Amino acid sequence: MKFIDGVTFADMVKMGAHHLHQNADYVDSLNVFPVPDGDTGTNMNLSMTSGAKETAANVSEHIGKTAQALSKGLLMGARGNSGVILSQLFRGFGKAVESEDKLTSVKFAESLEFGVQTAYKAVMKPVEGTILTVAKDAANKGVEVAKTTDDLIVVMEAVVEESKASLKRTPDLLPVLKEVGVVDSGGQGLVYVYEGFLACLKGEALPERIVVDSMDELVNAEHHRGVQGFMNTEDIEFGYCTEFMVKFEEEKTVNKPFVETDFRQDLSQFGDSLLVISDDEIAKVHIHTEQPGDAMNYAQQYGSLINIKIENMRQQHIDIVGADHSAKNETVAHPYALVTVAMGSGIAQLLKSIGASAVIEGGQTMNPSTEDIVKAIKDVQAERVIILPNNKNIIMAAKQAAEVCGIEAAVVETKSVPEGLAAILAFNPEATVQDNEKSMTAAASGVKTGQVTHSIRDTSIDGIDIKKDDFMGLAGNKIIISEPSLESVMKTLLASLIDEDDEIVTIIYGEGVSEDEATAMATYVESTYSHTEVELYNGKQPLYPYILSVE
Repeated sequence: MKFIDGVTFADMVKMGAHHLHQNADYVDSLNVFPVPDGDTGTNMNLSMTSGAKETAANVSEHIGKTAQALSKGLLMGARGNSGVILSQLFRGFGKAVESEDKLTSVKFAESLEFGVQTAYKAVMKPVEGTILTVAKDAANKGVEVAKTTDDLIVVMEAVVEESKASLKRTPDLLPVLKEVGVVDSGGQGLVYVYEGFLACLKGEALPERIVVDSMDELVNAEHHRGVQGFMNTEDIEFGYCTEFMVKFEEEKTVNKPFVETDFRQDLSQFGDSLLVISDDEIAKVHIHTEQPGDAMNYAQQYGSLINIKIENMRQQHIDIVGADHSAKNETVAHPYALVTVAMGSGIAQLLKSIGASAVIEGGQTMNPSTEDIVKAIKDVQAERVIILPNNKNIIMAAKQAAEVCGIEAAVVETKSVPEGLAAILAFNPEATVQDNEKSMTAAASGVKTGQVTHSIRDTSIDGIDIKKDDFMGLAGNKIIISEPSLESVMKTLLASLIDEDDEIVTIIYGEGVSEDEATAMATYVESTYSHTEVELYNGKQPLYPYILSVE
């Protein structure tokens, strides 16, 4: 096979997604920590399924158009770090082939390599021994083999073979993988996708599904009031709310290629509240500026201007402040929103009681997608938003949502519910998004988090022998104890978290813990650590009997 077109590629995507779907539970079983979070397999499966669905709905013989559909579907469906990285791999691939009708072996391999470069740039601190390494090694091998053959099947065979070899090497790069005796779960998920691609090209059946019975139960898988009241018209530094779109023109971008980061940095000199969102055809700009013409003249270097809207915010302010009070009943956008993620109706109620505008259900067993987060942002109808993921595996999806939601947004990288609670309490509705991001991040970093959950398999981590169905105590992300007794695990975990300088211990109890049991545990803390105050909440969260915050 010397070429693949868009129709063939759509078939490859369909088979790759199906193969990953069939083995999602096995990928889940490879997670280093034996906690019952849906995690990698579920996240990659849902992400790839979203990509395949969008691809199937937009099949074109032109492979560039088909690849763009895959990129869009993956972007909006991306869940968890693994799903986001997968989306970035094929976002880069899609950009590399956007002008291609069909691909040769060389172009196909080079496009995989470009996808790897895109994915590495998307991760602040890339870690080797993960899906990134597997993708890089496989793409490099594909490029090497493509120099010696024009047969795409031979190149894809090399990609699959090297992805498997690289996967086997991941424990040598990440000691924790070797300790637990597993390969990288994200890398394994990518191997399944590539195996599906190869089976499609060869017209063969997919490799057998690996059945993991013990995992079956786990896979279920505009500017209005608000700020106006406390500011004077003369305090508005940049008076014109300016929005426009730039429709890229090849005769302009050929001499001055559009680079979103450079474009955003250059526009920042003209004002504040800047937001730039772009795809391959247009860039949308929102900026508060004193000279709208300067910003638009700069943008015209890349193409023609469309959908221009300029509003005089000083006049708006005068009109709003002087308006009849009955107008307050109108539906208007809120100046700020806090969108956060959590599992458990009690935790959701707690988060809302201290200021959260929306709580997306997710965190354990199911990570929300980029699209889920964007929808929540749109539903709250705010002018700016701060997103608190409350789980390290949701941070990248939250960042993608912040980029595409269409309003000024920032992500405070909270990794637990206690960090999210602390961050919300530090929120200042009069501060800028950037200042809030800094202060809320600082508040979150001052919280010590503890969690108790149960083990889903026998294993050993950091010298701790863990038995299936044991309760495990996690201080931060580190497992410090594993025993059959929930009470014993809690007491050991508390002792590891509380020191003499701490003042407040928050206990959030979940499903499976009675009010009497939780009250008894709170009494134990008060008597054992008399220098602390205890706050007790019924979070009603699944899978985690206790979540602890120590400050």
